[in-house]
Parts: sequence; C-alpha cells; structure tokens
Amino acid sequence: MLIPSDLLPGTPGAKSSLFARRLAAHGERTALLTRDGELSYRELADRVAEMAARLGHDQRRLVLLAGANSSDALVVYLAALAAGHPVLLVPGDNDGALNSLTAAYDPDVVVRPGPKGRWRLDERRAVSVHDLHPDLALLLSTSGSTGSPKLVRLSYENLQANAESIATYLGIRDSDRAATTLPMHYCYGLSVINSHLLRGAGLILTDLSVADEGFWDLFRAGRGTTFAGVPYTFDLLDRIGFPGIPLPDLRYITQAGGRLAPDRVGHYAALGRRDGWDLYVMYGQTEATARMAYLPPDLAASRPEAIGVPIPGGAFRLEPHPDWPGQDTGELVYSGANVMLGYAERPSDLALGRTVGELHTGDIAQLAPDGLYEIVGRSSRFAKILGLRIDPQRIEALLRRHDVTAFVAGADDELVMAVADTDRTDAGRLRRIVTDDCGLPPRAVRVHVVPELPRLATGKPDYEAVRKLGHAPESTRACAAPTPGALPVDLCRLYAEILDRTDVTEDSSFVSLGGDSLSYVEMSLHLEEALGHLPPDWHLVPIRDLRRPRSAESDPGKMSRRRTLETGIALRAAAIVFIVGSHIPVFHVKGGAHLLLAVAGFNLARFHLTPTAERRERVRHGLRSIARIALPSLAWIALALLFTDDYGLTNLALLHSVLGPHDSDTAMHFWFIEALTYILVAAVALLGLRVVDRAERRFPFALPMTIAALGLLTRYDLLGLRDRFHVPSAAVVFWLFALGWAAAKANDTPRRVLVTVAAVATIPGFFPGEPFRDAVVTAGFVLLVWVRSLPSLGPVNSVAGVLAGSSLYIYLTHWQVYPLIDDFSGWLALLASLLFGIGYSAVATRAMRRLSGLLRGRRGTAAPEVSD
Repeated sequence: MLIPSDLLPGTPGAKSSLFARRLAAHGERTALLTRDGELSYRELADRVAEMAARLGHDQRRLVLLAGANSSDALVVYLAALAAGHPVLLVPGDNDGALNSLTAAYDPDVVVRPGPKGRWRLDERRAVSVHDLHPDLALLLSTSGSTGSPKLVRLSYENLQANAESIATYLGIRDSDRAATTLPMHYCYGLSVINSHLLRGAGLILTDLSVADEGFWDLFRAGRGTTFAGVPYTFDLLDRIGFPGIPLPDLRYITQAGGRLAPDRVGHYAALGRRDGWDLYVMYGQTEATARMAYLPPDLAASRPEAIGVPIPGGAFRLEPHPDWPGQDTGELVYSGANVMLGYAERPSDLALGRTVGELHTGDIAQLAPDGLYEIVGRSSRFAKILGLRIDPQRIEALLRRHDVTAFVAGADDELVMAVADTDRTDAGRLRRIVTDDCGLPPRAVRVHVVPELPRLATGKPDYEAVRKLGHAPESTRACAAPTPGALPVDLCRLYAEILDRTDVTEDSSFVSLGGDSLSYVEMSLHLEEALGHLPPDWHLVPIRDLRRPRSAESDPGKMSRRRTLETGIALRAAAIVFIVGSHIPVFHVKGGAHLLLAVAGFNLARFHLTPTAERRERVRHGLRSIARIALPSLAWIALALLFTDDYGLTNLALLHSVLGPHDSDTAMHFWFIEALTYILVAAVALLGLRVVDRAERRFPFALPMTIAALGLLTRYDLLGLRDRFHVPSAAVVFWLFALGWAAAKANDTPRRVLVTVAAVATIPGFFPGEPFRDAVVTAGFVLLVWVRSLPSLGPVNSVAGVLAGSSLYIYLTHWQVYPLIDDFSGWLALLASLLFGIGYSAVATRAMRRLSGLLRGRRGTAAPEVSD
C-alpha cells in the first residue's frame, strides 16, 4: 500500500522538504510533460511515495543522485527530500565527477542511469556510516568544480525559503509551465523545479537545447509559459532567430548564471515588451541556494546594468573594502533564510550544523540612488564563467600537480591560461585537464602558449596581461601526440589533413570545421578504420568524444567483421555504378543521377544547416563546397576541350543547359554537374538572406517543403514555360533536392511520413514510359528517409566509401574513359571508368588543398600549428 506523499513520515530525528511532501495536494493538475506524455501531481505523488518507501523511513542515508532532466531522476530527488534523506546531486553526464564524489563521500545509496535508459538504484548499505545533521537536505558542487570534494551544504529551510521567494517575485501560477532548459544538478536549474512544484505548476521536462527545433515543438505543445537561460542561452537564441518563433503562451523569461551584457538585456527587454512577455534578470550563487536579487522587468530597459533588489526575505549590506573606497561601495554581503549551512570538504563535515550566518559574495557592489544594486568588481580572483564560480588559483595548483606552470585569469566569460612554451607543452591536454576538473565547456577555456609567462616589474604574475590574451587568437599546439592506450591514429591530424584546416583542436567537430558531403565520405572511412565503428551523428561530435568501443579494444579482430554503412554513402556508391553501367551499357538501372540530387539536398541540411552555425558561416561553407565541385569540373572539361571536339565554351562555363546547343550528341553529358552547381548557388544565395536564414531556423522542415512545393511548378510545367523557353535541367529537378533537404530535417515520424508521401506522389511519372526508373529513385529516397544505416562488412564499407567519395569525379570523367574500352569489354569499361574517376578524385582533392593553402598564404593568415 502506497503512502500519500503529503503524509510521508520523515526518518527519525530528521526534517524534510515541505514542497516535496505536498505534491498530492495539487490533485490532477499536470505536473510533468515529456515526449512520452503527461503525469499529474497525483501520479507524481504516488511515484514519489513508492520511491520514498524503497529508500526507507527508519534510517537516514546519504543518497548520491546523477541528476538529469528526466522523470526518474526527479522522482528520486523528491522522494529523498520527502523522506528526509540528504541528496548529493552530481551531473548525470559526467562519470568522472560521479566517481570522484562517490570515492570522496562514500554515499549509502547511488542512483544513476543504467543500460537501455533504465535507472539503477545501488543500495550500498542499509544503515548509514555517516553522521548526518538533521537540517542537511542537499549537497551541491561549489565553484562549478563538479569533481571537487568541496560542496555547499543546504538545509530544508534553505530549499523551501528560496522556492517561496522565487515563486513570489516571479508571480508563479499553478497554470504556468516551465521548460527545463538548464541541468537539474545546477542550482539555477534546480530552483526552477523547486519553485514551480511549490506552486503546483507544470514542468516541461527535457534535456534538449534551445538550439534544437524539437525543443520548441515540445514547448509549444506543452503550452510553455517560461524558460530560464544563462548568457550562452541568449547567444543561441540570437542564432536561431528567436524573435520570429511563435510562442503564444510565453509569459516571462528568466536570466542568471553570469552577467548578461546590458545591451543584450535592453534588447530582450524591448523584445518582450513587443511580444507581451517579461524579462527577469537575476543574481545568485549556489551558497544562497539559488537567488539573492532580481531586477523588476519594468526596469530592465532603463537599468540593464543593475542586479536589482534583494529577493523577498533577503537583505544586502555593503562591507567596506580597502581597494574600493567609493561612497556606497563595498563587498556585497547577503543575509536571508536561503543562505547555506556552510561548506563540506570531507564526510565528517556532514554532521555540522550552521557555520555561516551571512554570505560574503566576493562581489564589489554599489548602491545607486534609485535603490538598485550594481556589481562593479570582484574582491578576489574568483571568476564567474557561464554561471560557474571558478578559482583561478586552484586551477594553477591543479596544473602544478601535472608539472605545468601557468597563470590563469577570468576574462569575458572565459578562463584564460598562459602557459610557457616547452617541448612538453600540449595545449589540448591542458584544456582537457581543466575542463574535466571544473566543469566548463571546452569553448570557455582558452590556452595560450607563450615564450615567457607575463610578469610585473616586481616579478609577480601580470594577470591583466593574461586577461588581454583572451582577445587574441589562441596560439596553441592544437593536438597532442598519441599517448599510451590512446587511439593509434591522431584524430586531430586526420581531421586537419582531410579538411585542410590548421585550427583543429579536440573540441572541433566535422561540421564546425566546415566539412561537406565530399569530405564526409573520406572522413568516415578513416574514422571507421580508427574507431571500429561510427557513432550516431559523428559529424556533430567533438573529436575528444570519439572513442573506440571497449569491445573493439579488448578484441581488435572484431573491428573487421560486422559494421554498418550509412545509407547516404551506400546510395551514392550504388548510384554512380548504376549511372556508368547504364551509359556503357552493361545493364539498365537508370535514375541514379536524380537520386544523387536528393542525397545532395540531404547532405546540405546535415552539414551546413546546423542550428548553431551562424549565417555567414553557413554561406562560407556553402561556397567552399561549390568550389570543390565547380573547379575540378572546369579543369577536366578544359582538358577535354583540348583533345576532343565534343564540347564547346558553353560546357566550359557550365552554361550548356542554358545556352546550348541543345541538339548535340554530348548535350547532356554534364547536365548533372550544371544542375547541382546551379541549385547549390541558389540555395546558398537564398540562405545568405537574413530573412530566409531566420525562416530556416524557425521552420527548418517547413521551409524546404515549401521550396519543394514551388519546384512542382516546373516539375509539372504548370506555367507552360517549356513550350516557350528552354528550361534548364536545374529548374526542372530542384524539387528533388528540396525534398532531400526536408528529409534531413524530418526528425520525427509525422514529418518522415509527410516527406515520404510527397516523394511517392511526385516522383512517379517524371520519366514517361520508364516506371522502373521512377521506382529506383523512389525506393532510394524512401530508404534515405527511413533507414539511416545498413548492415555491412569492413571490406564492403571500404569499397562503398571510395566509390561514394569519388562519385562526382567518376561521373565527370567516365564520358571520356569508357568509349576507349567498351568495344572490347563493357564490364572492363565500367571498371576502368570507376578506377579512373577515383584517381582523378585523389588528384583534384590534393590540388584543392594546395590551392587553399596558397590562398591562405597570400592572405597572410597565421594559424596554430598542428603538432605531431
């Protein structure tokens, strides 16, 4: 029999969290909304009661929970609070931090994700070995050092008081629904959960980024009224065209986790006034449970530089500081019921009661005449970066333990490190050490290798000079040599060679480096050889996260057996064989070129239209892809002009389909090259327009579907243009390219069904009297939409990869190769055409890389060295 959560008994001698015990009081109101459905407060209360019973009510135990924005993690958190068990909350995606804190604090219960998405509860002992203070409710990492044993001790009163205060000044209603845009283990993200559960409001549980279109689908479907953001969140909102996203239920947005520039505050405040929602800028620290101050929304536009006023129940005072003698200026000291009990640095500290009466924030503030507080500096070297308080001195000590001397400072939401240049200096390794320790993303840690560390005349470190390095390009050795136990292939160097980049670091991904469909196949072949597998969406994964699976490490023989082959690569390989074989002909399987157009649209969306890529970056990468198609094509056609009479200047200018002559025997030889080039130029030009860029980010699936619908005007000649003009092939077939683009953005079943129906309805009949040709294109397209990879073998992958990567060049050159041999043997002509095209691909790729290097040298651009 389950005990209602509002009647749960606490463990002997312990207190418990009031809002966690009163969930059932909100009845059938919606508590949680996820992709899998909704959960009412009554249902949530029952699940919490069941978990509380499993954790037990007789003895308090220390529960380590791997936090995640999921109903399972939330139920464990609430059950532990309701039953009086202190919770040590750690990141669910950081095994290092979890293992480190497990070793440091020896929890009695460990709850973490298990295989197949199931959560595993490991009860290490029935009776705690720790002396747990009755007030202790929650332990959170301090300073963002998620693997550090230094934790903030929070009480039940802290959690309840802060939740009530936040709910009061935000005016949270039971009809509100907040999206979990921040991780649960982060005090800001957790405060969103606590304050909304307190008022019986709904939580849209998701771990999707605001840059993911699926997030906004879920937010609208759940009638979301609010979400929280740190400064980086607002950078992402800028990139995805947030002002154009329809959010009819949005009531307010909250911002904390670091200073948002005043101009950005003013911009979003004005946007909110226009669209009918409020912006709350807030200030807080983990040591104050979450919040200490907020800026009333009506002042955000006129006072964007201020942190505002104390939260209800809190108070500030300014303590004089010798370095900041100004009037009404001093270190900001906060008092209130949400101030932590104190710190814990070892298990014995869990028995302590309150050791802190008020909180010295370390921030220098001034009280303005209008009663608002402003932060004007820091009283120590602590830096707040992406919402995490980092101690640069501790980072320096950490590096000294690795025999590295460095000066570290915080600058503009980044941690800047100056490291002396020695034979052993490895910037990538140092960045990894720091990010693993302090929880910062790699992009927020800049490593500068300098000839000498900057010092003042007194010999002391010149930290101002270190901060100024943050404005300069990194001068680092980007990648380290392979270490014992590492991959035998230097992935950074591999990426640098294939993508012709000199700025590769372990934080780079294929897409961030400007990879396209031509380099994708070559990259995937080498990666599979190195890794033994290709992770899902590997082209979006940072190099540091690409690892060989343990099974392959323990049994290298497995690497050459079962593999998978991406459907797009398989289709490109099959299509080029069908094209050449049908032209000779040794068989008749036509439709390959039209299928390749759909695959080209699919690849454009995958590699160039990621939500986080800026408009200029998209255009730059698109132009580079066009150049990789057009320049080798022009070179080959120019060569053919010298030795044959088959082509003219219109072919050389890729204008034959426009200017003709249209009745020559070779008129259609390069139609595919011309069509693909025209379509890509049009697509890049279109996406270069600000209004189209915003539309694509707002409607990533609807935009290409609309373009495909417009393409049907020429596909079916609804305007009667073909009778009056010679319409280029590109204008007739670009609907296929747009459907491929839409297929890449069809990230759920309804969208995949829609794009499939569109293809099945419009492809048949395109080739009059050739139903088999229609069927080849249709079947290939459906396979591309629904099956992202095919079972394969290592040798098959190698052959398919080479053919797919060389498909453009095989198509380009086969017209001159097979006529020399087909009279002797059609099959030999096919083989020769494929091999010659592969050879030309290698030559063209090398030439393009050399040309790129010459252009960089002429521009005089300096770039970091990629070390051995």
